Amino acid sequence: MSCNRNFSSIVVDGDDRAPNRSMLRAVGFDDEDFKKPQVAVCSAWSMVTPCNAHLDELGKMSVLGVDENGGKAVPFGTITVSDGISMGTPGMRYSLVSREVIADSVETVVGAEGMDGVVTIGGCDKNMPACVMALARLNRPGIFVYGGTILPGLHKEKNLDIVSVFEAVGAHASGNISHEELTEIEKKAIPGPGSCGGMYTANTMSSAIEALGMSLPDSSAQLAVSEDKRTDAKAAGAAVVNLIEKNIRPRDIMTREAFENAITVVITLGGSTNAVLHLLAMAHEAEVTLSLDDFTEIGKRVPVLCDLKPSGKYNMSHFVRVGGLRPLLKTLLENGLLHGDCMTVTGKTLAENVADAQPYAPYPSGQDLVRPFEDPIKKDSHLRILYGNLAAEGAVAKITGKEGLTFSGTALVYESEETALRGILDGEVKAGNVVVIRNEGPVGGPGMREMLSPTSAIMGRGLGKDVALITDGRFSGGSHGFVVGHVTPEAAVGGLIGLLINGDPITIDAEKNLLTLDLPEDEIARRQEAWNSPEPKEKRGVLAKYAKLVSSASLGAVTH
Repeated sequence: MSCNRNFSSIVVDGDDRAPNRSMLRAVGFDDEDFKKPQVAVCSAWSMVTPCNAHLDELGKMSVLGVDENGGKAVPFGTITVSDGISMGTPGMRYSLVSREVIADSVETVVGAEGMDGVVTIGGCDKNMPACVMALARLNRPGIFVYGGTILPGLHKEKNLDIVSVFEAVGAHASGNISHEELTEIEKKAIPGPGSCGGMYTANTMSSAIEALGMSLPDSSAQLAVSEDKRTDAKAAGAAVVNLIEKNIRPRDIMTREAFENAITVVITLGGSTNAVLHLLAMAHEAEVTLSLDDFTEIGKRVPVLCDLKPSGKYNMSHFVRVGGLRPLLKTLLENGLLHGDCMTVTGKTLAENVADAQPYAPYPSGQDLVRPFEDPIKKDSHLRILYGNLAAEGAVAKITGKEGLTFSGTALVYESEETALRGILDGEVKAGNVVVIRNEGPVGGPGMREMLSPTSAIMGRGLGKDVALITDGRFSGGSHGFVVGHVTPEAAVGGLIGLLINGDPITIDAEKNLLTLDLPEDEIARRQEAWNSPEPKEKRGVLAKYAKLVSSASLGAVTH
């Protein structure tokens, strides 16, 4: 097999390439390896987070898959940060920033070393879209491997995950559970390796990436500690060699239609609001036109079918048990909601990949996780793109209908996540309030932190149906309740959210898709005229660079 002449052939022919070959011999190449396609195997392994603690083993399996199928694997690593550990701290400002750092680092290594193909392996919220963003930029045959979902913890015969701990903090603050029980939940919630167990951001993105065609069938719905996941990683190594042979590249797969498939799947699963941010960014890297309004248009015809956390009752491990994603893809295809002719990393179309998928057991006698089309959880999308004077460029809400579809209340304004959390835990927040958390956007944070601690505290205090929350930050996939994020323009660039004062009347309408400050236009104009641009919070380093380069959240918070 000859290598791709666009890339690693630079080290094959000619005496002037002897230095290149010499360097590679030192890391394990022999004469025959120089005739093979070189495949980068990039893992985001680290002991920073359980999501990524096992990815080194999956990387080794992908290396075997490459080497046993005629390629030469070249493994390397990239960074990751833990949202769950940094959540609620200033360190969380680096979370979304890490998406760009990871994409840049993968591009840098593969571009510098002239590799023919790429396997990327991720297991946490930001390294997953980052890996796919890098594949789209490089446009060399590539594939993504998901690290897999964690097993649930168990307490008093109830399944636990990381969100259980955040909500237990709120329950403890309101006196509903003891300190001892909070500690027990903390100890039992995370039993081992794998990504957060509900349909939070990691599992949402793994499903979206499989629907997009950039991972192998079933990769999205496997346990992190399973033999299926090890097999998936090895098969990915073989698959990328096949992609090189056939010259199938990421932008052949990541088409406009493929992104529509991904959005459709995110909606049926009841997935995270972060999918909006990440799919916009991934499409940007693939040079595919995608906007907030596409989520609205697709959402009009796509129902929510899966009863998964955080708003539902089941974990991803249960979804694995009932059959995973492929039966859902086949059902969506049969109902005319997917583009079946989209190419995938198997070298086959989406329709070909799901042709042999067996249906789920009957609902509700055999399983009650995936509902039929005639009896959905919600007949249209839970992801609502809101506009109005408070969100001239758009905002993103996750509203399943369980919270109601409209909310009117009075603003209670906080300038940061920390002050809002303290206000909620101390009982400042009352029924009828719209909690406003601002200066947490991509520029204002900088970094657009997730508001999981405040939203979980609201739920833990039993205020989920009585209080709304809006922010120019974003939400964890574990957040639920009447919450609206990604409010743009953000406060730091003059958005109206930055001009709110306590007591202002606010309306959130998920039927008309509106987010409005209910004040006369002359009063709003007066406040806007008085606004002055704030000084940047950071003057040096990664956060300062990010704040200077980053676009609006309505465009995916991309940096170029």
